[in-house]
Amino acid sequence: MLFRSELKGDSVVLSLRGKIEQKGVQLDRERFSCSICLDLLKDAVTIPCGHNYCMSCIKAHWDKEDEKKLHSCPQCRQTFTPRPVLVKNTMLTDLVEELKKTGLQAAPADHCYAGPEDVACDVCTGRRLKAFKSCLVCLASYCEKHLQRHYDVPPLKKHKLVEPSNKLQENICSLHDEVMKIFCRTDQQCICYLCLMDEHKGHDTVSAAAERTERQRELEGSRLNIQQRIQDREKDVKLLHQEVEAINLSADKTVEDSEKIFTELIRLFEKRSSDVTQQVRSQQRTEVSRVKELQEKLEQEITELKRNDAELQKLSHTEDLNQFLLNYPSQSPLSESTDSSSINIRPLSYFEDVTAAVSEVRDKLLDVLREKWTNVSLMVTEVNVLLSQPEPTTRDGFLEYSRELTLDPNTAHRQLSLSDGNRKATFMSEHQSYSSHPERFTECLQVLSRESLTGRCYWEVEWRGGVLVVVAYKDINRKGKWDDSGFGWNDKSWALRCHKNGYIFRNNKVQTRVSGPQSSIVGVYLDHNAGILSFYSVSETMTLLHRVQTTFTQPLYAGLHFFYMSGSTAELCKLK
Repeated sequence: MLFRSELKGDSVVLSLRGKIEQKGVQLDRERFSCSICLDLLKDAVTIPCGHNYCMSCIKAHWDKEDEKKLHSCPQCRQTFTPRPVLVKNTMLTDLVEELKKTGLQAAPADHCYAGPEDVACDVCTGRRLKAFKSCLVCLASYCEKHLQRHYDVPPLKKHKLVEPSNKLQENICSLHDEVMKIFCRTDQQCICYLCLMDEHKGHDTVSAAAERTERQRELEGSRLNIQQRIQDREKDVKLLHQEVEAINLSADKTVEDSEKIFTELIRLFEKRSSDVTQQVRSQQRTEVSRVKELQEKLEQEITELKRNDAELQKLSHTEDLNQFLLNYPSQSPLSESTDSSSINIRPLSYFEDVTAAVSEVRDKLLDVLREKWTNVSLMVTEVNVLLSQPEPTTRDGFLEYSRELTLDPNTAHRQLSLSDGNRKATFMSEHQSYSSHPERFTECLQVLSRESLTGRCYWEVEWRGGVLVVVAYKDINRKGKWDDSGFGWNDKSWALRCHKNGYIFRNNKVQTRVSGPQSSIVGVYLDHNAGILSFYSVSETMTLLHRVQTTFTQPLYAGLHFFYMSGSTAELCKLK
């Protein structure tokens, strides 16, 4: 049986060898491949059914089937019992080795052939393979086999090979049928050398390669710029991701803290409501007890008076003179009467004063809430992470952020007179008749605005004499000395000193001399969120005098400070 199978295998080998000897026959690699490892046969063996395998492959396959005591062919599934003895097919093995030396070709897989959208090899006949490269000199595309000459033949090695392209014919001049190797910068197009003699004569021309080199350099510069921008944007995206997390954390904490604060306020109101209720009820019990006590006393008196009246009435009807005179002195004297004038009846008005007092507290709280709630709302709406808007460059640009401000009389020093709807302040030698107020400046000639400043704001101050144009926190000291309450002498205020001798900026006791054109109007720009405070000299143009970059932790207020100079005035300009 083994002898017959070997003869059968040998007959196949002989048949194949004969075909190889026929000129021009192309052999498929699959005919000499092992169906198990899919590679060329190594130590080929032919099993009884006539199929060929590598000895190691079929041996390993049958080793797995030993437990079944039944061995089969992986291809035709024919079974053999007992296990066939494997003998190397020397002729087939030699033939495979010989075929390797004589150039056995592998049949191209389907994906190697050019499809409708692929670049096909211009040399292949019949079903053409995909192009591996295109030659800009030959203006043709080649598969890997037909491209080999460009690697082997010295003249062809100098040709320019590029990725496969269907647009090679676009390199041919449509007028002269020549390769376009010149670039006309005048007309911004590729031309051939004949075009250079005719239509493009006298134009600015260079070789296409030189133009490519220059534009490649520009392209690399553009790519570097783009890559740098990509890196910058990636950093920005990462930063914004961090900002989103920070915003969420801050918002969550703010909501939590606000809820705690409002819960405390609610508990406080409930406690005060309970206290008022207890006090009213206690006083109610006390007053009712007093009234009932007086009521019982009066009722006892009435009972006694009625009894005496009845006895007197009975005596008055006694006709016996002796009995009348005898009993008359025995009548007991009347008890002292309760003074009715001490009873002051006020119908339906006993506890109304309490209601009025509570209403007064409510009204004051509502006033405070209305005033302060504006600041709360502003602080919420002014939250802005993206502080990328640049500072305006023109007065019209600044006026988009203009704010109408007024001065707060409750903060004005007694030697400052306010006028023009509390927008103008003037230094006076005599004291003004202001009422006492805890927010009034007592040592320094200063005044603050009524309105708070957050977000982006702009206002102008027209001054004369000697004035400081200021922004400050509301909690700045009002009664302390210069170091405590003076604008610019602490970390709660920023001041620009305006005088005919020039400008000086002052903050936290640090003074900076400022140069710039003298103007009677100073513009102030504030970007609270970005921490920017800028002072401008305003005339026909806007000239920056000084800019501060810091972090503001509270709403700010506009302010004015005056020298002890007669005629010093400052006015918050009306911009709208």
